[in-house]
Amino acid sequence: MNDFRQETEMSTALTPTTSIPTRAELVARATALQALLREQAPRIEADRRVTDEVIDALTEAGLFKLTVPRRFGGYETDIRTVLDVSAAIAEGDGSTGWVVTLVSTCNWLAGLFSPQAQDDVFGADPDARVTGVFSPTSSSRKVAGGWRLTGRWYYNSGSWHSTWAVLGMPLTNEGGEVVDQAMVLVPRAELTMEDVWFTAGMRGSGSNCLIAEDVFVPEHRVASVPGALGGEDLGGQGETGLFRSSFAPFVVAVIGGVQLGLGRAALKLVADKARTKPVSFTYYETQAASVAVQLQVAEAATKIDTAELHLHRAAADIDEAAARGTHLDVLTRARVRADTSHAVRNALDAINILLNVHGGGSFAEANPLQRIWRDAEVAGRHAVASHAVGMEVYGKLLLGVEERITPFV
Repeated sequence: MNDFRQETEMSTALTPTTSIPTRAELVARATALQALLREQAPRIEADRRVTDEVIDALTEAGLFKLTVPRRFGGYETDIRTVLDVSAAIAEGDGSTGWVVTLVSTCNWLAGLFSPQAQDDVFGADPDARVTGVFSPTSSSRKVAGGWRLTGRWYYNSGSWHSTWAVLGMPLTNEGGEVVDQAMVLVPRAELTMEDVWFTAGMRGSGSNCLIAEDVFVPEHRVASVPGALGGEDLGGQGETGLFRSSFAPFVVAVIGGVQLGLGRAALKLVADKARTKPVSFTYYETQAASVAVQLQVAEAATKIDTAELHLHRAAADIDEAAARGTHLDVLTRARVRADTSHAVRNALDAINILLNVHGGGSFAEANPLQRIWRDAEVAGRHAVASHAVGMEVYGKLLLGVEERITPFV
């Protein structure tokens, strides 16, 4: 397999004094933060936002720079690295893993815009954190030099800590008719936020509503979504293939890393406890001695491995095409969506098996397993993770059915 992020390339000098960390180094940095994340997780959930201590630690470790262009001091890595880093963070705390994933995705989106737009975002602040929502739940009108934007966008993960937002906006003609769908870049300071994120899981993701009231968006910070979906070059540039990655596959596949990390965290917790925890109402002094438990743990571990293999295949599809400078064909794009939804389902299934092994104590508030379970179940319902939609999209193409149910492939 042609992995264009070989260690030698990942170590290419950014400046005479600064080098790009390897994938292994970035994952190691994320793994090193797991103790802090586990310590902070109850507070992150109670406050419904990632703590400033954790944000500072992630920033210091460079984990918000994964998809920032190298010309601004970013690492401009690949989707495989984003998946592996987000999985390592989610092992410590799911909400934090989700925020890092969404910032990485939206920083990547900002890198697709024109150089002038990128300068606006990263030029003055190389540590900029972009978050956003695609849904064009807004209105716009053309004015000299750009657009006036008004709207509300639910649910913007990482809203407490973002510095810019990429938002969906309809483009209208003089008659007010929608003629295109766009994504636009807006400084977070020009938006207000409504605190609406009260949920059963992923409570710390801070996925609140951003609000624009007649905000001016200059033309250079407007990009066509259909154009991006079709593989059109929107004006972004970079030293690697990252910003040539196929649009929908990147945005879809990247969310799977959090589920993978949550599955690994559940497996480790249950396996560790099984060595001392008895099987109630049996003669087994430890769960580890029970064949029934052994079979279930092995099944859960295999499902997590299955999720990883499918996500890594999806990442390889995206990264290798980007390295060649080609847009993925529609069948492969559909397979990436199916791979991602299949990975998410397997991770969810694994966690539920592990809950059955661990028993009723899984749901004690003091047990981290119940938070892992809730976080996974909420994250697993993200629209792009829908198993039914992913499989229908892929199945139609496999069978030559011309009907399309979504442009997001």
